[in-house]
Amino acid sequence: MRKILYTTVLIVVVTGILISLFHSKSGNDKTPKSEKSAEISAPRVVYKFDIPVDSFNIEEITIKKNEILSGILLSRGINYNQIDELARRSRPVFNVKKIKAGNSFAFFWTQDSIPAVRHMVYEKNVEEYIIYTFSDSICIAEGKKEVSYEQKEVEGVIESSLWNSLVGLGVSPVLSLEMMDVYQWTIDFAGIQRGDIFQIIYEVKMIDGSAIGISRVLASSFVNSGREHFAFAFEQNNRIEYFDENGQSLRRAFLKAPLDYRRISSKYSNSRFHPILKIYRPHRGIDYAAKAGTEVQTIGDGTVVKIAYDKASGHYIKIKHNGVYTSGYLHLQSRPPLKVGASVKQKDIIGYVGATGYATGPHLDFRIWENGQLVNPQNVESPPVEPVEEQNLSRYDSIISVYKKQLKALIITH
Repeated sequence: MRKILYTTVLIVVVTGILISLFHSKSGNDKTPKSEKSAEISAPRVVYKFDIPVDSFNIEEITIKKNEILSGILLSRGINYNQIDELARRSRPVFNVKKIKAGNSFAFFWTQDSIPAVRHMVYEKNVEEYIIYTFSDSICIAEGKKEVSYEQKEVEGVIESSLWNSLVGLGVSPVLSLEMMDVYQWTIDFAGIQRGDIFQIIYEVKMIDGSAIGISRVLASSFVNSGREHFAFAFEQNNRIEYFDENGQSLRRAFLKAPLDYRRISSKYSNSRFHPILKIYRPHRGIDYAAKAGTEVQTIGDGTVVKIAYDKASGHYIKIKHNGVYTSGYLHLQSRPPLKVGASVKQKDIIGYVGATGYATGPHLDFRIWENGQLVNPQNVESPPVEPVEEQNLSRYDSIISVYKKQLKALIITH
């Protein structure tokens, strides 16, 4: 009997404690049920151009050819005084006379019984826009869309050109221009061959979930004529450059070629049949066939040492780069707009392709002197500049080891 009584008392005590704890917990929560429900079901505010869209009707238009701002605004109830004020206030930010056909306007109409335009947004480009707010006076603000970046990979085998290969793989051919820029000192893309292999890790710029362009090549491998060329993007001294697997810069003292050309019409030779003189004689340069007027760039930093004209070479210019190398550019369209003694930087425009002197058509005869002797420009090994600095090597090695694994994982299946 005593055992039963003890058990009963124990059950009553435990039950009381549990009830007390439950009420205590409930009493501490002071938030009314209605507020809890409101917190859970509160709608998410949607923004467009930093403007909450739920209280507006949005009209989006594309500017037509020869369409002017006043015509667009007058048809939407904005009077001449407002248009004049808008143009004046906008001038320090954006000249409204420069709106472009093909660009867009977005009008935010109030949802009143008589709708009116409260905001107008002009998209200058895919990233930047101008907001015009109509109230007691016109307020103007600049805006920028949020940009994100997405990493992508592509690999393939050259059939005709890198451009065509990328198009065939559904990749923007702009990537081929980026690759040409990366390898401009080490690979002559006009001379790549069928069977060459490329593997590229690159970054795409994204806005509102859509790709708007290629940001940059992050890492790549290009096998040209059996030789593999690596390129890795790396920031050093607040500047992003490309380096090879050993930390040597891909940027060279000299460009691979001084212009964009169609083909090499004549190579360096000790005995070439001259098309005008009709005799065999040495041709100590490279002839690049190109359209008349094509820009000619200096292959490297240097000083102009000669500008002249003669009946064989036509208009030409010579640039001394250092104590070893001098370059020459012959058959230019006209006298180069420089003076002897002028300093030039790599990729400066020094003239234009022509057909002056002994020439059967527009081309550039490009020459290099090494220690005063003419040499084959295609055999000149240009030294790299600014390698990865010693204090940055460990960081560089850790970065490229990741990229190398990614490149190795790209399996050629074509």
